[in-house]
Amino acid sequence: MNKQLILKKRPEGLPEEDTWELQNNPIPEPKEGEVLIQQHYVSLDPAMRGWINETKSYIEPVQLGDVMRAGSIGKVIKSNHHPIYKEGDIVAGWGGVQQYVTTGASDWRVVDPNLAPLPLYISTLGMPGMTAYFGILDAGKIKEGDTVLISGAAGAVGSVVGQIAKIKGCKVIGIAGGEKKCKYIVEELGFDSAIDYKSENLKEALQRECPKGIDVYFDNVGGEMLDEALARIRLNARIVICGAISQYNNKKAIKGPSNYLSLLLNRATMQGILVMDYAKDYGKAAKEMGGWIATGQLKSKEDIYEGIENFHETFLRLFSGEKMGKLVLKVIEES
Repeated sequence: MNKQLILKKRPEGLPEEDTWELQNNPIPEPKEGEVLIQQHYVSLDPAMRGWINETKSYIEPVQLGDVMRAGSIGKVIKSNHHPIYKEGDIVAGWGGVQQYVTTGASDWRVVDPNLAPLPLYISTLGMPGMTAYFGILDAGKIKEGDTVLISGAAGAVGSVVGQIAKIKGCKVIGIAGGEKKCKYIVEELGFDSAIDYKSENLKEALQRECPKGIDVYFDNVGGEMLDEALARIRLNARIVICGAISQYNNKKAIKGPSNYLSLLLNRATMQGILVMDYAKDYGKAAKEMGGWIATGQLKSKEDIYEGIENFHETFLRLFSGEKMGKLVLKVIEES
């Protein structure tokens, strides 16, 4: 049987367990030109919260009754004359939160399991890593000597952003929640310093760590953090809007920045980043990041939990902060 997580209702605020229903359905047979993929890992990302809202966005919402959308990686176990993929291929794509999926699409990536563990391909060598790479290099336009501030700095995207900025010769300050995460980004990832938003006054900490201001702010959190960062930006600063996890479960209107006139005074820019806009250049990014991983310049951390039946409990870790690095759910043992 195929365990599938089905969206049952649109949540208000933080999704409750009955937002989804775990179903057992027959494993599908691939039609002509399709393959059957046995999925091993699915990616859990903050963006999933937005995908279950029935509002206009950059992507169609997940429909009620459909399998929950998610990035995934697995093994082709049957091919019915698919023109690209063959049995035994390890592929990464958008398989959703389920154990098996059939597809006739050609947009799955074939990856080499001998070069890196499978979860890495939905982490630093997948969507989060690509978001970090293009977000900080293209939208952030970092240059040597820049002061770079990152919110959500211990997360899947923020942790990679900071390391890339260090590779490029920047001063890097990360905002994270709790002593453990702050020690991790400084002692293990090489950030210059960390701000613990749970125990420090954010305004005072920014004055301490960024006395000359901020050249680039990479925002994963929104809300108060974005507002405080805007108050500290320098001339020609770049603000990269990647996410706003502090606002995703609001039952009221999203809180926008009140310090936005700082953009005018400093002739600064604020730009959103969607990784799918860079799809044609994923190969280039993966090659460069793979080289950094091989030389030890870039570290990747995956926080892996087991069991598709534990989806809800694991998903909530995205918003409670009870995770480090990339959140991954193992749905079937590797074979």
